[in-house]
Amino acid sequence: MKVPKSVASLIEVFESLPGIGPKTAARLTYYLLHAPDELSQQLAEAAADLKTKTKICSICQNITEHDPCEVCDDPGRDRTIICIVEDPLDVWAIEKSGSFLGLYHVLHGVIAPLENIGPEELKINELLPRLRQDSGGQAKVKELILATNPSMEGEATAMYIQRLTKPLGIKTTRIARGIPIGAELEYADEVTLRRALEGRKDY
Repeated sequence: MKVPKSVASLIEVFESLPGIGPKTAARLTYYLLHAPDELSQQLAEAAADLKTKTKICSICQNITEHDPCEVCDDPGRDRTIICIVEDPLDVWAIEKSGSFLGLYHVLHGVIAPLENIGPEELKINELLPRLRQDSGGQAKVKELILATNPSMEGEATAMYIQRLTKPLGIKTTRIARGIPIGAELEYADEVTLRRALEGRKDY
């Protein structure tokens, strides 16, 4: 049986999204087919708003509807600390934890030579002006937290930024990596165990 063109088209659109395979794409399409018309309308409007109402914050490069974004515009934030992350979802995850009150800088990717992504393709050049000294000769930023993922590309990106900013004399730290809550040591890989031991602290 041939699938109607409109159904096949939506399946193809869903399938082009990251993390969605053919079966999930088909399930989502047929769910929308039988869902109330309001849901389809809301989905279409939300997708349109996503492209027309969002922009990049001129300071931290995060996704926002207002420039500067809410974090950069918040006077209660500690402006001496900048947490560097790979993408906007990382900001969302850290904010959800409620454990960080500094500022962010979003790179929008990592250095990945095999994919022809170098430092020039990332938002690294936009970071440097934020680290320059003020008129009194004092550094506005005292600490950079490198919070890229513990992948080979994430480590390479963190190392590149550390080398680039080292002449500025700003303290640079790396987020700790180790055993997640609820996990068992016997199932942890060697690299995770090594990182956990290296990142140990007083108890």
